[in-house]
Amino acid sequence: MVYQSGKQPPTDCGWSQEAALDIEWAHAMAPMANIVLVEATSNSLADLISSVSVGSKYISSDGGLGELSMSWGSGEFFFESLYDSFFNTSGVVYVAASGDTGGHTIWPSTSAKVVAAGGTTINRDSGGNFLTETGWSGSGGGPSTYISRPSYQNSISTIVGSKRGVPDLSFDADPNSGVAVYGSTPCNGRSGWLIFGGTSDASPSIAGIINLAGHFYSGSSTELTTMYNTYANSSTYSTDFRDITQGAAGGYSCKPGWDFVTGIGSDRALLGK
Repeated sequence: MVYQSGKQPPTDCGWSQEAALDIEWAHAMAPMANIVLVEATSNSLADLISSVSVGSKYISSDGGLGELSMSWGSGEFFFESLYDSFFNTSGVVYVAASGDTGGHTIWPSTSAKVVAAGGTTINRDSGGNFLTETGWSGSGGGPSTYISRPSYQNSISTIVGSKRGVPDLSFDADPNSGVAVYGSTPCNGRSGWLIFGGTSDASPSIAGIINLAGHFYSGSSTELTTMYNTYANSSTYSTDFRDITQGAAGGYSCKPGWDFVTGIGSDRALLGK
């Protein structure tokens, strides 16, 4: 554990359970990874960005290769691209939650330097067996208000137009099909084993999957280019990703190929990441 300011912040039960979610599901996807929690002094944008900087420096000092997950976000703002320098450390792939309001975008997932994590719903039978995966109604997504389409999204230019499209990749985020998390800090009278959802789950899980793939690219742009190149190759897309074709979020619907609900889709294998 690392503190953004060098001093432990006061305990906040909501953030404590959020931290438990992030740590446990990054670990579930990448059980051999060295996971470090960076605790911000507060939830102000300045402190959260400072924590990103601290986390980036920690990864650099610990070998220089890894992933940094951000399960937070704010509304987009005119000068958001000026913060891209915080997501540009060599050897670090940045992943951020796309938000839990369907059809809406949040920053930093809209940054061209960040892998945007959207959400799905896992549908199971009465015995718990997997049936299908559909788009989650709360999955944040859409064209960015301010960020232009990065070159790695040229293959979906007819969908996203001139703006950066969100999300890139998705993971189960529906609280009704959510993930088990053990939280030791009571919050609203609840602790122990709980079921959580939201793209706050998708972000650390996708970061863990990228880590498990073991390629450790030079940064987010290379990671995203790899994903979108795989998507554009019909012979590898269906093997490496599950195309989510059912479900809707906000004013967007899932459809064959890339969409504003689940992006490329969800993960099937370690290839293409």
